[in-house]
Order: sequence, then C-alpha cells, then structure tokens
Amino acid sequence: MVSRLRKAMLLLVALLLVVGAGWAAAQAVDPRMSDDDVRGMREQAARQAGEDFLSRYVESDGRVVRRDEGGDVVSEGQAYGMLIAAALGDEPRFRAIWDWTRTHLRRPDGLLSWRWADGRVTDPSSATDADLDAARSLLLAARRFAAPELAEDGKRLGADVLRGETVTVGAAPSPAMARPGLITVAGNWATAPPHAVDPGYFSRRAERELLDASADRRWLDVSRTQRVLVWQLIGTASLPPDWASVDPAGRAVPTGPPDGGPTRFGLDAARLPIRFAESCDPADRAVAVSLRRVVAASRDIPATRNLDGSAAGEWQHPVALVSAAATDHAAGDREAGAARLDQASALQQRYPTYFGAAWVALGRIMLDTSLLGECA
Repeated sequence: MVSRLRKAMLLLVALLLVVGAGWAAAQAVDPRMSDDDVRGMREQAARQAGEDFLSRYVESDGRVVRRDEGGDVVSEGQAYGMLIAAALGDEPRFRAIWDWTRTHLRRPDGLLSWRWADGRVTDPSSATDADLDAARSLLLAARRFAAPELAEDGKRLGADVLRGETVTVGAAPSPAMARPGLITVAGNWATAPPHAVDPGYFSRRAERELLDASADRRWLDVSRTQRVLVWQLIGTASLPPDWASVDPAGRAVPTGPPDGGPTRFGLDAARLPIRFAESCDPADRAVAVSLRRVVAASRDIPATRNLDGSAAGEWQHPVALVSAAATDHAAGDREAGAARLDQASALQQRYPTYFGAAWVALGRIMLDTSLLGECA
C-alpha cells in the first residue's frame, strides 16, 4: 500500500513538473509573434495571477484572509482584492469584498480600520495605502460595471483621505521644499509632526483617478509634493526607505518602522517603483528609472536591501522581483521586465504567500496590461 502510494505521488510530481515546464514554455515570447499576440499572452498571465489570488485568499463573504499571517484580515488586503476583481471584471467578487469592507472596517470618519481578527476590529487605525487603493478600485468598478453608486463611494473615500490622512508641509522657510504642499501620511495616526510616512503608500494612479473624478486640484498638489519627498530620500541614499519621518518644513529623513526595526529598502518600499512605473506621468516614471541601476542590478534580487543598495539578507521575495521588473518597464525594457515577472511568479509558486500572490497579480496587471485603465 505504501509502495503504491509512493509511486502515485512520484507520478503526480512528475506530471506537475511537465505541466509547469509547458506553462513556462508558453510564456516565452516567440520572435515571430505579433505585438498583439504578445500583449494577449501577457494579459492572460495577468488574469491568471489575479484569479489565483482571488481563489486562494478571498472567502465567499468577501474577506481577504492572510492565511500565512495568522488568518487575519487587513484593509490593505481588502483593497488588493477589490483592485484585482475590478481589473478582471469580476463584479460579484468585487461587490462581496466591498460590502464586507464597508460593513466591518469603515470608521466613523469614513476611512478603513487597518486590522480585523477573531470577529472584531483589533486595530482601528487607518492605513492610507488601503484607503487610496480602495478608492481607486471603486472608481474603476463604477465604470466597468456601470454602477454610479460605486463612483460616489470612491469619491467620498477620496475626500475622507484628504481630510484625515494628509498634512501640509514646507510652510516654514526650507531648502527642502520650494513651496508648501500636501502629502499623505501613513494613516490617521500620523498627522502630528514629525509625520510618519511610508513612501510605498504613494499611489500616483489613485491620485490621478481621484483628481479626474472629483476635480479637486489638491490631488495634483499631493502628487507634486510627494515626488519632491521621494527625490529627497533617494538623494540621501541610493534607495528610498520603507519608512520616513517628515518635519513641518518638508524635510524627509529615512527611519525604521514605527514598531522598531532597521532602516531599509524592504517589502514596503519595493512597492514604490511599481506605483511610479505604472504612472501616466513621465516625471513619475523617471523616479522608477533612476532606481533601476540598484534595484535591478542582478538576477538574484534580495528581498531587503540596505539604503546603499547592498543586500540586507539572502532570502528572496516575489515583491522584490516585481519591483525590479517595474524599473525595467519604466526604462522601456519590457522584455527584461516580463522575464522578472515570470521569475516572481515562479518564486510565488514555490513559496506561496498572501503578499507575494497579491503583488505578482498586481504587478502583472499594472505593468503588462491596461486592465486598470489606459493612460490618456
């Protein structure tokens, strides 16, 4: 019996290897393929990655569960699920995720509580990246599903972000900031100076969507000021940090995370090149291009780096590979970017995680497709 079971397992492993090899071969770009064929192939890979995330991590009631992180729910994950569902045109799953989110996470000020576990909110503080991603997804879903009520929800959430998660910096005379401007801070808890900022939260496309939907020109100010901050941070080191502290004059200084830890370019900051590379503004893409020589310097991309670019450990994570792919894409080297996205997918398949699955899907969608909207 044991021998038969062992043979069956070996046969299954062999079959999976053959299927995996066939899938990898299917992703290779044949030089005889037309541009439309290549785009179609890459869109299919993005759709498959999105479906993999939704199938693995979204419950029928709309919870996006971090299965490898204790089984909790965070606003970030809900927003990722909404973005992916909207991109794939999956209206039932989008509505389930949004209905659960607004029922269980929405705060009295309209922002989203960060963490829910064991049937209740366990951390009511907001996280700005989740609020921005959720607002963006609502505006996209409103167009895709012909649902104007979702657009109202998105505009309302964007207005709540401006009210509860932005501050003005640069009011005092300072060489750091040419003129005062708005920035988004890490959450409602970071509005007192010095302000805690996570540069990986800056979402250029969300800011643009909210500007177009609301005609509130403060979103232009947010985008301009945050780009200044990012250049400041890159100017003090080779890479932007996971976290920074910004004083009222607009001076940005790299710091460790609020709960302690080293000052590094890690999984939080790895999202910055992705978000800037997908921007429709060439000035934003230039930021991602400037990071390429360090972020995409080798095939073996470390998960975390010191701010001078040196590896801070030997382990790898799909998000770091997607980040490198983003700098390739921003520089116009789409073939190199596609190869790194395939590497990220392969690593995610070997070591599946919630965060890796989300950013493999989002990376493919944001960089290789127009599923989240075209640039004008």
